[in-house]
Amino acid sequence: MITTKDIFSYEPDQKYATPVSYFSMEFAIDQALKIYSGGLGFLAGSHLRSAYELKQNLVGVGILWKYGYYDQVRDTSGIMKPAFVEKQYSFLEDTGIRFTIPIHDSPVHVKVWLLKPEVFKSAPLFLLSTDLPENDEVSRGISHRLYDSNEATRVAQSILLGTGGAKLLDLIGRDDTLYHMNEGHSISLNFYLYSKFKSVEEVKKRVVFTTHTPEAAGNEEHGYSLLQDMSFFYGLTEHEVKSVLGLEGHAFNYTLGALKFAGKANAVSKLHGEVSRDMWKGNPGICDITSITNAQNKTYWEDPAFGKALEAGDDTAMVARKKEMKKALFDLVADQCGKIFDENVLTVVWARRFAGYKRADLLMNDWERFLKLVNNSEYPVQIIWAGKPYPQDYGAIDTFNSIIDRTRSLTNCAVVTGYELKLSALLKKGSDVWLNNPRMYREASGTSGMTAAMNGCVNLSIPDGWIPEFAIDKENCFLIQPAADELSFEEKDRLEALNLIDTLEKEVLPTYYKDQSRWLSIVKKAAADVVPAFESGRMANEYYEVMFSK
Repeated sequence: MITTKDIFSYEPDQKYATPVSYFSMEFAIDQALKIYSGGLGFLAGSHLRSAYELKQNLVGVGILWKYGYYDQVRDTSGIMKPAFVEKQYSFLEDTGIRFTIPIHDSPVHVKVWLLKPEVFKSAPLFLLSTDLPENDEVSRGISHRLYDSNEATRVAQSILLGTGGAKLLDLIGRDDTLYHMNEGHSISLNFYLYSKFKSVEEVKKRVVFTTHTPEAAGNEEHGYSLLQDMSFFYGLTEHEVKSVLGLEGHAFNYTLGALKFAGKANAVSKLHGEVSRDMWKGNPGICDITSITNAQNKTYWEDPAFGKALEAGDDTAMVARKKEMKKALFDLVADQCGKIFDENVLTVVWARRFAGYKRADLLMNDWERFLKLVNNSEYPVQIIWAGKPYPQDYGAIDTFNSIIDRTRSLTNCAVVTGYELKLSALLKKGSDVWLNNPRMYREASGTSGMTAAMNGCVNLSIPDGWIPEFAIDKENCFLIQPAADELSFEEKDRLEALNLIDTLEKEVLPTYYKDQSRWLSIVKKAAADVVPAFESGRMANEYYEVMFSK
């Protein structure tokens, strides 16, 4: 059986000697390993890459999803449909570790795989699977689909990650670790620890928590009776859980439970920290919530040739390389959509997880204004959309397909499918403007604009998430003026859509076409301001200094 000494290909730096185990439901390590859905996974992937670069004593704990999240394809009419295809990974090592955990009062068999550091230059990552012949069909299905839509399966996935991951660490002799919960999915590990130490205070000494969801309604919760029936509480009854944590009501909220079990917690931007502290302030017994702003790994995301030209201050080489990166993106657009884009035309990209609050179609809110924008011959523009809706989020899927239908006849608008790491990189490198227009206070951090800025792309954004910490309007980005907080959603959408198009027409496009030197100065300042402040080496170091210190 593998032990903790076998998993590192490097000697951890003494500065980062504290053993940390990073629990996350998804990790975006490489395009080849499809165990992620969106921003949470992208963040976790960059964290593990920087942990590797800094030689931190950190390991990841996740789940090996047999079918991944889903493959985003098109049906016969060209609209989106999810496909579930079994994945095979020859680069994962079978650790030989097998054990059982209780789910629904029955033993479920778990097998452990390891992604070694040298494969993709990341910290070691343990991946748990229940897809074993010893399990019945229902138990095998626990590790089949990321964020399964069946409630009982979803709960079982949290048990597998939390309880299963904690038990694994005991088995390999890493029980002295600090348990870092990246979002609340692994909350069950705390009940496993409580069964060992019989004290919430002892659990608090060993657990830290990162929250990512900036509104109470969006934080996962399930009824106590279901969780108790499924062995979620690792032997505790509903009454005992409520007594131990000082809870009441009919549903157990993962985030609230994590804030009561953790010794420290953090939000993922300064603004998100303010929102989170205000959201949870009425609950006694929760830990303090600080903030560590998310970041992304430059080594992985930055185009080396563009980075070299940027460092040398070679504007000619920067412009030439940007056009080459645009051509690479436009080859994909032509392949998928049959539309030929021009590398000399300003290209706007909206690309991220499809969810209602992110407002993928905000630019189309006033259809006549939108048509005027895309048909402007003086300041031509090309627009690309991409992203993955949750496969059962039919509202988001309808929005995705509506954008496809509405732009079919527009030769300078395209919707591309297959939004994973590879496409994300292609879009960031091949775009001139990175559009981000969520409803205010709903984007905890957002990181896609960071990696866009590393590749000569200018952010056009609502000042939410990480943006207020970065933005100098018209110097390193362009800001969309938000509407007043007290207005209705409909009125906010209307006003912010107008502000968005106004900013494009009056600021972004004229600068790009009439003042190239100013445009390049914005590009260069954005790249200079995003690193190291929003590079994940800073973030990984800050976690050790703030969250992982005793």
